[in-house]
Amino acid sequence: MAYYLVRARPRPERLAELSRRLSAGEFGSMRPFGNALTHSLLQARLDPDTGEAVWEEEDYCTPPLAMERAAVLDRYFDALRVEPVRKGEGWSRVHDLPSLWTQRGAG
Repeated sequence: MAYYLVRARPRPERLAELSRRLSAGEFGSMRPFGNALTHSLLQARLDPDTGEAVWEEEDYCTPPLAMERAAVLDRYFDALRVEPVRKGEGWSRVHDLPSLWTQRGAG
């Protein structure tokens, strides 16, 4: 399994919808990634310098996050980029950033 630090530009007009769907657990049944994606997005941070959402994601796909993008991410984010990291390294790097949800008023 690989881990990535994900950076993406949120689509502001869709963040409230994403927040509701995450809170309702709508993505949890998507196999094999639903639970991990839900957990990661609920913990997503906002980089105030770039306006990007940032989070760590585990993935098995090549290219990275292909299934997640097709099913969920491309609806809610633009300009998605991934950087390979060790497990926990991504979260460690973004830990002190504010929550995406409280900063954007979507949660």
